[in-house]
Amino acid sequence: MAAPAQEGTLVGLCDGEIDSKRHQSSYLTNKVGGPPDWLPVITRQSPRCGRCGAPLVHVVQVYCPLDVSPYHRHLHLFACPGAECGSGAECWRVLRSQCLEAEVAAARTPSRPLPAQEAPLAATDWCDTADDWGMEEEEEEDGWGGDVKKDSQEEAAAPEADAAGGSDVSSCLQDLSLGESQEDVPVPVLRPFFISVVEEADLGGEEDDLQHAQQLLKEYERREGVTVGELEDGEGGGREEKYEKTRARHGDAVFSRFMKRISLCPQQILRYCRGGKPLFISEPPSNMAQVVPACGSCGGSRTFELQLMPALVSLLQRKDGGAEAQLEFGTVLVYTCRNSCWTAGSGSAVEEFCFVQTDPDQNLFK
Repeated sequence: MAAPAQEGTLVGLCDGEIDSKRHQSSYLTNKVGGPPDWLPVITRQSPRCGRCGAPLVHVVQVYCPLDVSPYHRHLHLFACPGAECGSGAECWRVLRSQCLEAEVAAARTPSRPLPAQEAPLAATDWCDTADDWGMEEEEEEDGWGGDVKKDSQEEAAAPEADAAGGSDVSSCLQDLSLGESQEDVPVPVLRPFFISVVEEADLGGEEDDLQHAQQLLKEYERREGVTVGELEDGEGGGREEKYEKTRARHGDAVFSRFMKRISLCPQQILRYCRGGKPLFISEPPSNMAQVVPACGSCGGSRTFELQLMPALVSLLQRKDGGAEAQLEFGTVLVYTCRNSCWTAGSGSAVEEFCFVQTDPDQNLFK
């Protein structure tokens, strides 16, 4: 999805599950769940939770090149599925990666080896896409066999080095064992779904959508004690906000505005408007400008780019049929470097900033 003008908002909708037997996603795919499709020159990462240290699940992948930039550009969002961690900002991570088309073409040339990839936390979760990145395990050397053979030869030639050689081999084997224990930590993989993109301005006017929106609004009015104006039925065109400024019982008028804005398309799972205004689900901090830190790479300011919506929560189910991921949120707002800074030839993704708001009425979206 190319970045729109500031005044325009793109809305992401679930567009069916990705069947690995029929479809193959790539770095050009916008999707929910599944393993991340990294740009070919970017080192794979396996981020961990800042609170509990557990491996994070891949939640959303967005292909979002900028109109004035020659770079392919990606955002990957990860979150901790732990019951105690899902709503904390430190339990979410967003990684931005970029590369030029020439780099992609060069990386696909057989004569040029791809950059070293970080070992995945669970090999079985990545095997479907391993061939996309040249991850042929049989081509890699384990790095230990040669050392063991050399120690054996030195032992025969110099008996006095036996103790030292044995110690080196033992140390190597101990390190290898520790590495394996970390890699054996399972990484849950969520069921993958395509994300289709429409302009928010094109939504509305369809009777079914309006009826569903009216039903949601009436339920909200009944539950929360706030009156929201009836939607215009298309021809009037104004859709002026007529809701009364009556505080809901939980005291959150911001939630009223949130519901009003999404009422024509309550099934939206993502909103994208780089440089635009986020849609808060509850009152944001008064010092929001200070809450969003400067870019960790260039020191420049960050700007709002996208947010995840409550309707996404019901899609976050484990691919293996295990227990559902304990991910519940109102909205997750992503802020990225205003300059989208990038070091030419870099193979490492840049970390950006997530701001998480809980949902004041999660049941309304289930």
